[in-house]
Amino acid sequence: MQNLVQRFLNYISVDTQSDESSASCPSTCGQVKLAKILHNELITLGLSDVALDDNGYLTAKLPANIDYDVAAIGFIAHMDTAPDASGKNVQAMIVDNYQGGDITLGSSGQVLSPKQFPELNSLHGQTLITTDGKTLLGADNKAGIAEIITAMVTLIQKPEIKHGDICIGFTPDEEIGRGADLFDVKKFGAKWAYTIDGGPLGELEYENFNASSAVVSCLGVNVHPGTAKNKMVNSMTIAAEFISKMPATQTPEATEGYEGFFHLTNMKASVAKTELNYIIRDFDAAEQLSRIEFIKTLASDINNGLQNGSVEVEVTESYRNMREKVEPFPHIIDYAQKAMIACGIKPDIKPIRGGTDGARLSFMGLPCPNIFTGGYNFHGIHEFISVEGMHKAVEVIVKLAEITAESEKPLC
Repeated sequence: MQNLVQRFLNYISVDTQSDESSASCPSTCGQVKLAKILHNELITLGLSDVALDDNGYLTAKLPANIDYDVAAIGFIAHMDTAPDASGKNVQAMIVDNYQGGDITLGSSGQVLSPKQFPELNSLHGQTLITTDGKTLLGADNKAGIAEIITAMVTLIQKPEIKHGDICIGFTPDEEIGRGADLFDVKKFGAKWAYTIDGGPLGELEYENFNASSAVVSCLGVNVHPGTAKNKMVNSMTIAAEFISKMPATQTPEATEGYEGFFHLTNMKASVAKTELNYIIRDFDAAEQLSRIEFIKTLASDINNGLQNGSVEVEVTESYRNMREKVEPFPHIIDYAQKAMIACGIKPDIKPIRGGTDGARLSFMGLPCPNIFTGGYNFHGIHEFISVEGMHKAVEVIVKLAEITAESEKPLC
């Protein structure tokens, strides 16, 4: 457990925040820095086929230690952290034997409170790693990286645990939707894989949102305010009308479970032009299309009421629900459930209210459900992780490799 935590702390010390405005891959140099560190570590540990390509994709293999053929499986995590909060100069705090109550996050004035985050009530007695309230932590997804590598070390050190070929992959730019763009599924070599990119203990996910992004451009007319009467059209006024007519009960803060949403993520505003950036999410493909149609119809209706100025909408698909690509292979989920149960964990199968590299990889021919890391509150300064949850993730990866080898064993 000590080596697992130290790995994690080493990885979060590298700023790997991805950047959507960058056209390069990886989008930031910090991801290259971490990839090189991981590349050297995997070589030192003795894994085979360790390769870091020019686009920042790192892959390796732990060869089988059995004398019969079974399907090669994979474990995948991403190196970047989300743009939603800073990932620079992360100062982690370790809370030993948490006994409840508020946790003061360094000198930031921020508090991690069970009143706001009731999941803390189930973690009494555990060791928690938190932020200092100034950055995110980076458990999403450096915890997954640390857990995968620690599991590989466990399998190397315990040859009595039988397993087939295990392929591991660490990807860049997952948080900005590009993690699978240049992933070479054929070269990776696994028949199926698991992203280790989930949250609390027991999470097992094989369905996710259908996801699109929409750029809503509200165009006005800018003239000098002293002579603006009957001439100026303030784009921000148009944008305010658009926002006010979006359904208030269909936002992330008002939805849960299988409920979809519209989410205004950011905006750039001036008199002449205001740009609204929305993400659109729904588990049902038909409902997702209805949401896209709604936002286009709203723009059209506002345009019909304008004499000058306009609203333009551009929609781009991000990823689709992996369920249709995973369900034809039920043994993939079955093995994961058995591994969790064998490790004393009750599987918590539920939809991902988001997406992972696995969503797109599933459509690229690599069925890829998602497994927990032990983390909470990703993408913000209140992010934290349970060390015990991390340790359990390692156990599940090891057990999953063992169960797969046994289940796939030829009958004769």
